[in-house]
Amino acid sequence: MRHFPIFLDLTQSRVVVAGGGEAALAKLRLLFKTQAAITVFAADPAADIARWAAAGRLRLEHRAIRAEDIAGAVLAYAATGEVDEDARVAGLARAQGVLVNVVDDLVASQFITPAIVDRTPITIAIGTEGAAPVLARTLKGELEKRLESGVSALAEAGRAFRDRARALPGVRARCAFWAAWYGTDGPAALARGTPLDAALEALLARHLAHQPEPGRVDFVGAGPGDPDLLTLKARKALDGADVVLHDRLVAPGILDLARREATMIEAGKEGFGPSTPQDAINRLMIEHARAGARVVRLKAGDPAVFGRLDEEIEAVRDAGLDHAVIPGITAASAAAASIGRSLTRRGRNSGYQVLTGHDVKGFAEHDWRALARSGSVAAIYMGKRATRFLTGRLMMHGADPETPVTVVANASRPDARTLATSLARLPDVLETAGLTGPAVILYGLAPAAAEAALPAFPMLDTPEEIAL
Repeated sequence: MRHFPIFLDLTQSRVVVAGGGEAALAKLRLLFKTQAAITVFAADPAADIARWAAAGRLRLEHRAIRAEDIAGAVLAYAATGEVDEDARVAGLARAQGVLVNVVDDLVASQFITPAIVDRTPITIAIGTEGAAPVLARTLKGELEKRLESGVSALAEAGRAFRDRARALPGVRARCAFWAAWYGTDGPAALARGTPLDAALEALLARHLAHQPEPGRVDFVGAGPGDPDLLTLKARKALDGADVVLHDRLVAPGILDLARREATMIEAGKEGFGPSTPQDAINRLMIEHARAGARVVRLKAGDPAVFGRLDEEIEAVRDAGLDHAVIPGITAASAAAASIGRSLTRRGRNSGYQVLTGHDVKGFAEHDWRALARSGSVAAIYMGKRATRFLTGRLMMHGADPETPVTVVANASRPDARTLATSLARLPDVLETAGLTGPAVILYGLAPAAAEAALPAFPMLDTPEEIAL
């Protein structure tokens, strides 16, 4: 983020505009939405600017701007349309310590003016870092269609009622009150023509009489990493969470979806590395939920796949707390999708196996002969360090050394990597690849693109890294 978004109070603040043409007119129309004291400097101003000056909406100076004109201003706009003159104005503003915007010159500007959706006191600013102004206008239009004009009246009534709402006990109770006002009760009052202050008082009385909800724990699947793959139900849980206990592998983009006031606690486990003990995780969930918090236990992928879900549910249930499980898209599904393959296929395999390579002892009890059969497919999690054991066991039980294997690291994320190789070459491939992040080994599957282009793909002498 190059431009940090803020909302600047311009009430009775001085704003200066150098220029009197179309560029200046566009900025002035936006500035008139504020209560700023505006001064325009233009030797030959447009007719609208002269008319606005005559009406007292701005002060007009029929000359070029000087250094002393900028002193004490909050913002300055260089909008003359002449490169050299705009550069001079920008230099004067910087020398005076005044933030300057040079119209149509992103590099020379210290701030930019976003596209604005105005439903005062609701204001939405849309910026694209100057990269896509047409897209910003498109988004502005979509938001204006979705935000009915009545939202302004609801917000104004809410602002006047904020002190009364403080009678509610705690942040959660107040959040629930305002969610009801803007989501259901407020719009209903507008539709009926009920005075908004009376509707707010009635809503407050109901919420004061209502017993606060007890704390609870929601076990939420964060999916493989792409925030767009998060389910709507998971997004809703994150939005309402007071506390989020998250795994180390949950992508930062998903954590950013939690509400800003939520307490974020990393409770991750790392194979062969530092881990938060399971007892400590259970204790954190229970302590926060007993204190009345809505806790989200956020797990990468799906919480029911190698997420120790049963243990955590039992701990929560034994503590007498309510809970729910919100599944997520598994890493195996995302990995298979990224290589254009399905995990099952008629005539090849009617099922597939999901294994973990983290616990090699568990491997010893596996039905290796069944997995080694031609056409078998398996998704192996946390298996990067166990590939030599895995390869040896499979070939010992009759697996073809040229069985295709695809390794997908960071599936669905921008830094995803896909390695296509064979069973026999798998250990050496992973040893030299330097993969970072979580990886899923898809045993028995080659990328669709590689198979189509390379019919003899399993016989390659070197592994192929596929860009997908």
